[in-house]
Amino acid sequence: MAEVPDYEPEVLEQPPAGGLRRRGIYLLPNLFTTGVLFCGFFAIVQAMNGRFEVGCIAIFVAMVLDGMDGRVARWTNTQSEFGAQYDSIADMVAFGAAPALIAYTWVLKDLGTAGWIGAFIYCAGAGIRLARFNANIAVVDKRYFQGLPSPSGAAVMTGLVWVLVDFGFVPRDQFWIAAVTWGVAVFAGVTMVSNVPFWSFKEVNWKKRVPLWVILVLVIGFSVVASSPSLVLFGFFMAYGLSGYIMWAMGHRVRPVLPEE
Repeated sequence: MAEVPDYEPEVLEQPPAGGLRRRGIYLLPNLFTTGVLFCGFFAIVQAMNGRFEVGCIAIFVAMVLDGMDGRVARWTNTQSEFGAQYDSIADMVAFGAAPALIAYTWVLKDLGTAGWIGAFIYCAGAGIRLARFNANIAVVDKRYFQGLPSPSGAAVMTGLVWVLVDFGFVPRDQFWIAAVTWGVAVFAGVTMVSNVPFWSFKEVNWKKRVPLWVILVLVIGFSVVASSPSLVLFGFFMAYGLSGYIMWAMGHRVRPVLPEE
């Protein structure tokens, strides 16, 4: 006799008399995911209108929302397969397509064929990174990310555009700006699909009591970010993007977690 699964189907419930009734989805976490998708779309629209700084800021807002949707789902016990798939699609728009299009529209288009190839390398890297994360989520060391996370890659890509726009650099007739942007796009795209380990911060116990000085450090940190958001955020995520290579040189590797017998 076949075993009866101990879970309910994801899409359909037991049909009531008179026809099928589709099961609803969880609203709260998917609102945050929709916010990520909106920010990505909004960033693309702003880049098309030449408002690159606004578009870059939208990507950073998407990062905040992306960090909240999964936690809200876990805290409220509203995880679902729909939510996981929707999150990946939203991430691809906000952290894959949008940063690539912002960089291309801002300066990479001036490089001709090389420009759109550099933008595509970044976009493809983000897509492959997201697909690999979904496939390996249960079989890799939770302490490390395998490759640069796509939100961090987006922060590196759009952070560069944001800081250059913020400091008044105009890409017109300045080849070095296009060359640096192309190099960062390729660096971020390749690093996202690499096996370089990046600390995941998942071992941090956010519920643990901390000394009072930690709050003071956080206040100082927020003040530093507020003093020059574009420069500080780009510097932080660029340093994070380079930290994986330092960890790799020190012998750290992302190892698979074997299932228990």
